[in-house]
Amino acid sequence: MKKTFILILLNLTAIMLFAQSNIRLNNDWNKMYIINPASINDQYLAEFNMATRQQWTGFQGSPTTLFASGTLYIDDLYTQFGLKVMQDKIGFTSTTNIDLTYAYAARVNDDWKLNLGLGLSFQMLGYDVSKVISPTPTDPTVLNGLINKNNVNSDIGFELTNKNYKFGLAGQNIFTLFSPVNKMFPNTNFVYAMYHDSSHDSFNLGYGVCGIQYSNIYQMEFNLTGYFKPNASTNPFQLGLVYRTWSEVGLLFGFDISHNFRVSYSYDYNFSGISNASFGTHELMLTYRLDKVYKCKNC
Repeated sequence: MKKTFILILLNLTAIMLFAQSNIRLNNDWNKMYIINPASINDQYLAEFNMATRQQWTGFQGSPTTLFASGTLYIDDLYTQFGLKVMQDKIGFTSTTNIDLTYAYAARVNDDWKLNLGLGLSFQMLGYDVSKVISPTPTDPTVLNGLINKNNVNSDIGFELTNKNYKFGLAGQNIFTLFSPVNKMFPNTNFVYAMYHDSSHDSFNLGYGVCGIQYSNIYQMEFNLTGYFKPNASTNPFQLGLVYRTWSEVGLLFGFDISHNFRVSYSYDYNFSGISNASFGTHELMLTYRLDKVYKCKNC
């Protein structure tokens, strides 16, 4: 009985570590707003995204992530307002982030812009105790640590961008650095650099690198993507590759169903020990964009 109880505690600890680790979406290479509140999309009036990610398919209790976001860009104010909601479930543990963001685009010169972003987060950590299996279900010791908690946090970001290049720095869960109460959502930091050829050729190439630090874990991501355009005026479809340390590779695919509606899909596979019980990870994102409305000033 004692041995079984110790195993349960070890499993609870492992699940907590997974639940507190950073939630990653492969499609952030196309939507850096997922990780950086300073990432501005000024090509459209508004953009809405919905995504679902099933990680390590076939592995019991594997993470499931739901994501939704909306941004509104106001040309006259050089300002973007945004809302992000992300929920991650693993086993009987669930984390939810609701983020309100603000970003301002400051023009450096005719080619470069510096975007500054802030985010305020309301965070929830919860447990479905009905899924907890214990040899002593009436023993309160087993469930004492599984108490739902709410938390307030903050994000900050910078992004330097021009027609082809993008350099970004983002920090998530900044309040965690100053308050031990926030340790359930660890501070996470990103630094990235991206290049995207935006010529009128039928094929454009993009690539990027991203460094990630959360808690005491460090990772690198590398991306290579080809953008195919039947003609200069048609939106491209894309095919890309992602490599994430350690031992994880992914395939990215996206295409425009219409001028305003886009579908993105990714599949990645982890070659570590998890591959013995998993069929890989699937991620699907839907994007809808609203065009700007221009008023005739001389009419």
